[in-house]
Amino acid sequence: MKKFFLLVFTALMFIGCNSDDELTIYDYIGTWSGTYTGTNDKGEWNFVVADDGKVTGTMHSINFNENYSINGRLDRSGQLVSELALPAKGNFNGTLNTEKKGNGTWNNSIPNPARSGNWEGSKIKK
Repeated sequence: MKKFFLLVFTALMFIGCNSDDELTIYDYIGTWSGTYTGTNDKGEWNFVVADDGKVTGTMHSINFNENYSINGRLDRSGQLVSELALPAKGNFNGTLNTEKKGNGTWNNSIPNPARSGNWEGSKIKK
């Protein structure tokens, strides 16, 4: 009986504990920075994740010497959904992780021709 109870109790503990349940937005708060590459463009980016999950920052094109604003949201699992604006129309989406690394994709339809690619980076400070 003791072995059966211990087995059931152990199984319930594994079922009841999900690693996602332990994640909070606080794991990502701070300044993140990195680089991006893609079709006809490359550059650097940085953004800040606020305690409410709001993401604001800048993507700087080395090829065109332009800055695009990054505005979006991050959920507690690290999924980033944001838009590029001024003078851009596009997206900057991806994933951040608790090991302070991030990556994803971007696209920009203004100016013409459209550009797209990948980005990667890391958390540089809280």
